[in-house]
Amino acid sequence: MVDIDNLVKYSHRLKLLYVEDNAEARELTTLILNDFFDDITVAVDGIDGFYKFTQNNFDLIITDINMPKLNGLDMVSKIRDIDKNIPILVLSAYNDTNFLMSSIKLGIDGYILKPIDIDQFITALQKIVDKFKYLENYHNNLNLLEQYQYATNESSIVSKTNTRGIITYVNDRFCELANYKREELVGRNHNIIRHPDNPKSIFKDMWKTIKDDKKIWRGVVRNRSRNGKSYYVDSIVMPILDTKGDILEYISLRNDITNIMNPIKQMTDALKNAKNPVLIYLKLDKYEEIEEFYDSDTMNIINQKVHQYLYNKFSNMYEFDILYNLDNGEYALIIDKDKYLVDKDKFIEDLKQCQLDIKNSRIQLEYMDYDISVLISVGYDDINILKSVKLGLKKMLKTKEDFILSNNLAQQEENRAKNNMKTIMMIKSAINQSKIISYFQPIIDNKTKEVVKYESLVRLIDQNNKVLTPYFFLDIAKKSDQYLQITNIVLEHSFSMLRNSKYDISINLSAIDIEEKHTRKKVLELLEIHKDDASRIVFELLEDESIKDMSTVKEFISKVKQYGVKIAIDDFGAGYSNYERLLQYQPDILKIDGCLIRDIVTNSYSLSVVKSIVTFAKEQKLQTIAEFIENEEIFNIIKDLGVDFSQGYYFGKPMDLMGNKDD
Repeated sequence: MVDIDNLVKYSHRLKLLYVEDNAEARELTTLILNDFFDDITVAVDGIDGFYKFTQNNFDLIITDINMPKLNGLDMVSKIRDIDKNIPILVLSAYNDTNFLMSSIKLGIDGYILKPIDIDQFITALQKIVDKFKYLENYHNNLNLLEQYQYATNESSIVSKTNTRGIITYVNDRFCELANYKREELVGRNHNIIRHPDNPKSIFKDMWKTIKDDKKIWRGVVRNRSRNGKSYYVDSIVMPILDTKGDILEYISLRNDITNIMNPIKQMTDALKNAKNPVLIYLKLDKYEEIEEFYDSDTMNIINQKVHQYLYNKFSNMYEFDILYNLDNGEYALIIDKDKYLVDKDKFIEDLKQCQLDIKNSRIQLEYMDYDISVLISVGYDDINILKSVKLGLKKMLKTKEDFILSNNLAQQEENRAKNNMKTIMMIKSAINQSKIISYFQPIIDNKTKEVVKYESLVRLIDQNNKVLTPYFFLDIAKKSDQYLQITNIVLEHSFSMLRNSKYDISINLSAIDIEEKHTRKKVLELLEIHKDDASRIVFELLEDESIKDMSTVKEFISKVKQYGVKIAIDDFGAGYSNYERLLQYQPDILKIDGCLIRDIVTNSYSLSVVKSIVTFAKEQKLQTIAEFIENEEIFNIIKDLGVDFSQGYYFGKPMDLMGNKDD
């Protein structure tokens, strides 16, 4: 766990450049950043950010991606041409693999989604602070290197080579990490430990720097030990010169940064260089609940022991380089498809059996045993394999499954995203062209069969003049700022209908609507304007999502009831609806869920539930409305049960204000 006090104490020493074009986001984020930094320079776009970077010395940059004039990644690219080492965090509202890959190529140190998640930010900042602390140690080691005292430095990995690159000396740390004996290394070329996935350009640049320019070379190199395990070292290589300036030998000082290096970057590098990878992604089941139950020290022990257990378990089945510890109870390994997926069905069967074995295992802690259970998302034959398996993990968390084959989920998600964008553009166009309209469906009195109310229902007219129901656009609208505009339009239409008719008007409101300050204000303004007719308004409270602030909802109900407004609970008897809501809402009307009414002729359970609701409502002097009255047989049943009002196609489809029927 992060030590916040030490983190903040260190981060206050750092000079920050913060680049963000959106004024509101800039203001809110700056408030957060002030808790961590004393010296913050703010830039309003990429050009401004690059200019201020060239005019000042900064320790850290935090930048948005999508900005006018010069976007964040292009700005970072220009900065990297000047300074390849300054830590950079990208702050963006877009969780997109292309952005992520571009960020990784530019050497970004962290990628944080907007709105800023403080825990995610603290984790990213801690890794950067760790690097600063490591760099301070690094400079201390460099001083030892310049004094030729590196062989005695037990905390560093030291080697010497002659002018032809042949190893002449290695210290104990070198042998330990490489898993070779000293005599097996001396007299050999350094290629013996270099991982084949290193770009050739690294060593070309290194030799030019140390041999031709006679300067110190610095860089990160991926090595491979004798047993095939990868590790990363931050290296400096320095030529040792005689008094004439001729090279006598080369000396290298390295630090193992495998554990502090971003494991996602390690995994991404490995996936990029693998020919036919299979990515097996694991997550401890109910990890968040476990984290709340145990203290931080116990969680660290659990993570370490689970990591070791999983490594041992899977290494008995597959050959792989690293079991990546990705935090939050997530782990991953990469294996070779050509070797292990000759029989795909057998591979899946074995993996599921392994998962079952893990579930039946326990890790022994000091005072107790810990039961292990993991979710597994596996993918292959996918250019976006990492994104696909992570989407598979999210899907499992929603569906409560524990195993998924995630091939091409990223492409499916991309297609959904494109369709969502088309829908958002359609909604925006409809709003601008006044093509968000209201239809009104009649509600009749069961005793007289006369229309006494109308329910206000939103519709959208698309570019082909087709009238679309909320099914095609409302859920997408809720994820954008256009939902508030739609709600305002519906409210205006509904109160206009109230003013120009003698009927009660029912308006649907969700928790999202009521918890939105602007919507509450709009409703109260309209009620004040139409206070003489406000007693004919019915607010149908929807329960299609959880309520975050019940006190706000109850206060809203109390205020609107002062105008004579009636409250109905929509879809009562199914979904989120329950009798506890009756105490909280104090409704006047129960609108019986349509799924109960639709099957009431053939389903005895539905009939019994509706009977109980009607009986309860009459005892509490509440009115009842039945939806989905599609034929006379259903109507006769609910009328005999004592339901007060009916709504459905049997009595009338939704109509626009001009009386045209909805298709």
